[in-house]
Amino acid sequence: MILERYFGRRFFVSFMGVTITMLVIMGLIDLMDELGDFPELAFGQVLGIVLLKLPEAYYEIIPLVMILASVALFLRLARSSEMVVLRASGRSALRGLLAPAAVALAIGLLGLAVGNPLVAATAKRHHDLVNTYSGQTYSDLAIASEGLWLRQGGTAGQTVIYAARSSSDLSTLYGPSFYDFAPDGQPLRRISASTARLETGAWLLEDAKIWDLAENINPEAMARQEAQLSVPSDLTQDRILDSFGSPEYIPIWELPKFIDQLEEAGFSARRYAIWFQSELAQPVFLVALVLISAALTMGHTRGANVGLSVLTAVLLGFGLHYVRNFAHILGENGQLPILLAAWAPPVASLFIGLGILLHLEDG
Repeated sequence: MILERYFGRRFFVSFMGVTITMLVIMGLIDLMDELGDFPELAFGQVLGIVLLKLPEAYYEIIPLVMILASVALFLRLARSSEMVVLRASGRSALRGLLAPAAVALAIGLLGLAVGNPLVAATAKRHHDLVNTYSGQTYSDLAIASEGLWLRQGGTAGQTVIYAARSSSDLSTLYGPSFYDFAPDGQPLRRISASTARLETGAWLLEDAKIWDLAENINPEAMARQEAQLSVPSDLTQDRILDSFGSPEYIPIWELPKFIDQLEEAGFSARRYAIWFQSELAQPVFLVALVLISAALTMGHTRGANVGLSVLTAVLLGFGLHYVRNFAHILGENGQLPILLAAWAPPVASLFIGLGILLHLEDG
């Protein structure tokens, strides 16, 4: 038990050392970028943007941090001949991996339970701040059992759009109503149509009826019909989809409920389901990276080309990470089942690591 605690503590110290180094490097690089993007802002405001972005940026590179921490630990153990002593005592070197693997699993579970909600909150706040400072227009989307509500606009005014239903990709609205408001909140116009199709720079409405809501007139008496009507809009299909909330902006514990709401409203929740399962599989993938890094770097330093071993471990870890991301994309596109796309790469990586370890240690 003392041996396991020793290896576990050494691995945790190595992990924290790499973490602090990466945070400082990413923070400085991002600070320079944000100062160039927002030269008119005070330094404190720019620093706030950087600090809000840092958790999300770090969360994305946790696999890289795990690889580097594992390589650093087992190289130090090999150079100090501690792994040689472990083998000479009659114990398998695999036993020395139990504690680092357990620590990696604990880090993955802690990141899932605490880190993911923290990243979701800070990433969403960072996104909103950047849009505010950039002066970009925005859109909000709300989904309810009776239909969907969409808002578009900027400093010139707002338009609230209601539709009973829409196509799965949100490019066409059925039974829509458009409500135009002035910047001071006064209603200007209402438009009702049979369909509204999103084109470049505008909504194209079919069988539209327009009511002028200005003061001192009878809206119904002045209403007019249009077979086709173009309503200007700077929305795009991607921006509307983003209004659902990027999966990264939703805490892991709220995702199942959000997925159910989307499916009940008739929308595809595949993008969110694959993200949810991928997050659940993250701890397994981190353990796999520790095993792979250890297998290639825990040998005696005098008996192997250390530089080649380290490079192989890093490249193999990166390769598996990109395979995982590729499977994630295939899952989002519907070319792979959700569970297969999310769990197959981490589980396969785990067996690859175990296979290399058993081959090198036990022949």
